[in-house]
Parts: sequence; structure tokens; C-alpha cells
Amino acid sequence: MAEKITSRSVDYSQWYIDIVLKAKLADYSPVKGSMVIRPRGYAIWERLRDELDRRFKETGHQNAYFPLFIPMSFLKKEAEHVEGFSPELAVVTHAGGEELEEPLVVRPTSETIIWSKYRDWIQSYRDLPLLYNQWANVVRWEKRTRLFLRTSEFLWQEGHTAHETRAEAVAETELMLEVYRKFAEEYLCLPVIAGKKSESEKFAGAVDTYSIEAMMQDKKALQAGTSHFLGQNFAKAFDVQYQTREGGLDYVWATSWGVSTRLVGAIIMTHSDDKGLVLPPVLAQEEVVIVPIFKTDTKAEVLAYTDKILAALKAAGRRVVLDADDNSPGWKFAEWEMRGVPLRIEAGPKDMAAGTVVIARRDTGEKVVVAVAEIPAKVAELLAAMQKDLLEKARAFREANTHDIADYPAMLAFYSKEGAGIDSATGGFARGLWCGGRECEAKLKADTKVTIRNMPADQQQDINGACCLCGAPAKHRAIFARSY
Repeated sequence: MAEKITSRSVDYSQWYIDIVLKAKLADYSPVKGSMVIRPRGYAIWERLRDELDRRFKETGHQNAYFPLFIPMSFLKKEAEHVEGFSPELAVVTHAGGEELEEPLVVRPTSETIIWSKYRDWIQSYRDLPLLYNQWANVVRWEKRTRLFLRTSEFLWQEGHTAHETRAEAVAETELMLEVYRKFAEEYLCLPVIAGKKSESEKFAGAVDTYSIEAMMQDKKALQAGTSHFLGQNFAKAFDVQYQTREGGLDYVWATSWGVSTRLVGAIIMTHSDDKGLVLPPVLAQEEVVIVPIFKTDTKAEVLAYTDKILAALKAAGRRVVLDADDNSPGWKFAEWEMRGVPLRIEAGPKDMAAGTVVIARRDTGEKVVVAVAEIPAKVAELLAAMQKDLLEKARAFREANTHDIADYPAMLAFYSKEGAGIDSATGGFARGLWCGGRECEAKLKADTKVTIRNMPADQQQDINGACCLCGAPAKHRAIFARSY
């Protein structure tokens, strides 16, 4: 029940876990570091997956599927790639009662297995581009895990594209970053900053990595999606060449990009409150719950009244459920608030006599009295308003907790508290100039656990001033934060 949730201001981490467990989104697995995604949690994933898949296909991408097991030798072909993933690999050495001739890696990401096949499929410029995506599970043996945010096995999509020219591959990388940005903001109500990662923070094996970064309610950053320009690195590792239009040979240009079930965690931490889950209406398994209020002698007629409302909303295409069990109305209200259903319709004998209902919004608690005939239209209006308001609220929170930082003492003061939470005056996103040097970036991380999240794509090209970390001439404007 909602009253058992730890308050965000007391322990934000435990508050998050309480919601995941009590809203029945996921549970712990017998295998340490893994999770069981329960139906209510999986329903959120299905809805965001289907919408994102639709957007991928609108941009010309097709779905495929590649094997779970990858020969160890494949990962070793791209040195930076294997070095980046080696601490997280799960390796199969025995199968069928016998030792394998070559160890197999359980897929941490699929660049290597995919490019081994692209070598067979690409001979000429006429075979390009290949715009493929797969929905799959991957395994990265994480030591510190948290449900949805970081688990040893998780669900995701990974796009892998092959192109004739560098310009086409760069354009693809930027296109998919924009697809993610619009999806996060329009569908998840998740305001994000899109930009380029520093060299230290980029994907292992990439030339450039781009990300979308969101601020959670504890003011930490969460990387919500990435898009990588891989150059010709994997094409050279797997000898994927094509005949050019001029008759010569060249290596193929590549990208990869992905989001995962981490997005479910991002949605929880961005929108929810101390009563439980708050969801953007487009993601909710049920948009509306109808709670009849009755006593034994009024139950039959109240249920007949609410059955008509249920039928009208279903006819209007709404995802709606009627809670007709005998628990008290207060218990039901708290339970459905915990589950994050966007709208609650209350109807009892007095409402029935007046030909009305009461509709309550999950995000604000605001209640309105609505005539029965107007319910479908009012429900549509309130759901649209809630979708819009959640994004605006999250964006206002991020802007209120983003500050320009001029020098290192100011940076240290801004991150002066290790666990600066939702009620703290410190912490959040720091926006500052940066020289591009690895040394001052590494010092900041060592001193504060703060990293450069990205260099925003919309920053002005002319950068004048000193690096906020070391005082050297600046080359970039960057977003700094502690992160998940």
C-alpha cells in the first residue's frame, strides 16, 4: 500500500525500489543482478517499444535478429571494443557436457556478430545502406545493480547500419539521436539534452558517441539513449569492403544506436511521487479506473450505472477498468494511485442521482465533476493535458536545477554534498565551458564523482572563455552531473 512507501526526501533510492516492487513492475530474480519484469512493468515496455518501433520503421529501418552467442574471437577483432566490455562479459566454456573449442560470449552488444554477417551481405555500393534494428536481451555482468536501471540482463533495441559514405553514416547517427530526443519528450514526457559525449565517456569502438541525458528527481543524470558513429572501425576489423561507384574498393561506414528497459526506470524516477507510480497517459496499461462507491443495499444500481460508463469509454477506445470488488473506496484509491493509473472516476448514489461522476487526475490530485454524457470527451481532454503537463513539470524542474559554473571552486561548492537530493540546495546539472582535456575531466570525476554528460548539440559554435575546470582556453560548452 502507498503509506508504506519510503518518502523521496528520506531515502530516494529506497523510494524508487518501493515503487518498483509495490506497483508490481518488477521483482528480484534468483540469479543475483537479474530481474523479473512483471506484467504491469512489461506493459510499459511494450507500449514504448511499439511506439519506438513505429518511428524506426518510418525512417526506413527494418527489424532482424542475430544470435545470442558470439565467438570470443569476434570481440577480440576490435581491440578497443573488447577492452571496454571485458569486465562485464559472461562467457560460456562448456555445453552439451563438453568443453567448447572456442568460448562463447553471451551477447553484451551485437556489433561483432552483425558485422561478421555484413561481410557476407555487402559486395557493392548497390547493397548499401543496410538499416537494421533488433529487439533483444543482452547480458553485462554488473557488480552493482538496481531494478530497471542497471541489471546483468536487460531488454533493449540495437540499431546497426552500414553506409556508403562517412557523411551518410554521420547523418544517420544524428537522425537517430533526434528520433530518441523526440520520442523521449513527446511520448515519455522526459525532457532530455541531446549532445556529443567526451572522448572518455564514448562507447568502446566508436569514433563519436551521442546521447540524450535526463535529470531525475534526485538531480542526478540518467543516460536515456545513445547513438554511435563507428566510422570504419568494425568494417576494417571484419574486412567489410564494397565496390565503389568508381570501381575501387572501400570500407563500409557504420553506426549503432540503442535504448533499453532503463527507460522504465527513467519514467518512474522522473514523474512518480510519494503515493506511488505516475505515468504519462500514453504508457499506462489502464488510462482510467472506475471506482464505484456503494453499500450493500446500493451495490447493484451503482454497478449498473458504472457499467454504462465503462461501456461508453470502451466504445471511445479508452483503456479502462472497473474495480467492483468489496474493498473500501479509500483502499482502492490508494491502490490505483500506487499503480499510476492517470485518471480515476468515482461514482456513488449521489453522483448517480445527479447524473454525474467525479474524475480525479493522478498527477495533481485535481478533481472535477462531469456529466455522464460528457465523460468520454472530458477524459480525452484530461489525458492530453496530463501528458503535456508532465513534460512541462519535468522540464521546469531541470531548468531550476541547472546552473552555470565559472570555475573549479564553484564546481566543488555546487556538488558539495555527496547525496544532494530533492530537498538539497546543491547538485543538479552544471553548465560550463571546457577545454576538452582528459586530465581536468578525470580530476573532476575523482574529486566529486561528477562526469561530463555531453556537449549539447544546440550550443553556439563560438566558444569564448576559460575552462571551468582548469582555466585553459575553452573549446566546448558541457553539461556536468553525477549520474546513474
